[in-house]
Amino acid sequence: MNTLSLNPGVKMATVPEDREGQRLDNFLLGQLKGAPRSLIYKIIRDGQVRVNGKRAKPDSRLAGGDEVRIPPVKIEQADPNRAPPKSMLERLAASIVFEDKALLVINKPSGIATHGGSGVSFGVIEGLRALRPNEPLELVHRLDRDTSGVLVLAKKRSALLQLQALMREQDEADGPDKQYLTLLVGKMPSGTMTVNAPLQKSVMQGGERMVRVDSSGKASVSHFTLLERRGGHSFCKVRIETGRTHQIRVHAAHIGHPVAGDEKYGDREANKKLASQFGLKRLFLHAASMQFALNEGKSPYLLNAPLAPELNAVLDRLLGE
Repeated sequence: MNTLSLNPGVKMATVPEDREGQRLDNFLLGQLKGAPRSLIYKIIRDGQVRVNGKRAKPDSRLAGGDEVRIPPVKIEQADPNRAPPKSMLERLAASIVFEDKALLVINKPSGIATHGGSGVSFGVIEGLRALRPNEPLELVHRLDRDTSGVLVLAKKRSALLQLQALMREQDEADGPDKQYLTLLVGKMPSGTMTVNAPLQKSVMQGGERMVRVDSSGKASVSHFTLLERRGGHSFCKVRIETGRTHQIRVHAAHIGHPVAGDEKYGDREANKKLASQFGLKRLFLHAASMQFALNEGKSPYLLNAPLAPELNAVLDRLLGE
């Protein structure tokens, strides 16, 4: 890495019309190239960033023409000769499950972050841009580092804006239909259990995100459907009506059946047993499918990602119990 450099002076940035609806944190990541997400959260939290003269939150949505005050910050300049490791690029190339003129879709492997930052040098977006240097790829949404499954990137600005608008409409049940597969600790009741519990997100020192059920949080709804019980645990399908950070993991823990392998919100003893006896070395959460339509409903998409082989292997071992 090169030495630290100081961006001189406060910068005032006008939000372009085609960035209408973009989150403040993502806008700043584009303005402060190379800045870790933890730094972005800190300068917002400290009130150094202002939108039209007022304090704002990281998830505040910007409008075209907004004036954003950006303070001078120290940014570690990346070595231009550094590149994502070849092994990572090979995994990402092999993970592509769909592509057309507008979208690129991968079955994101567990353990690869969606983007770099907070101690992660390279994520999916950096890797795919290295693989496709001449394509203007943009992330449509995010998945937790340890979650696998459907991750959508836009190849066209028009597709990105449409999908971002759909994501914002998710709270009104008009957004993409997202379905996950998960193994929950313990025996869930048969049928479907709906969890309607508001979630409050906190950003810890260093940028780590923690989420809890809190009446003052944002409305959050998840539907857990039991598919089958294996080895005293519950293999479930989950449909989410809202797209909150860590939503499925926190809702599952809230009902007393945390996601297997969840080190942040899960059951430590159950995780140890699942790891030692059944080989579960990761979070058992997989984004299985996403369905939506672009171009005013004229271009429907149903995107699927098969369950990761290591998760299928755990289910097979549990079947023997």
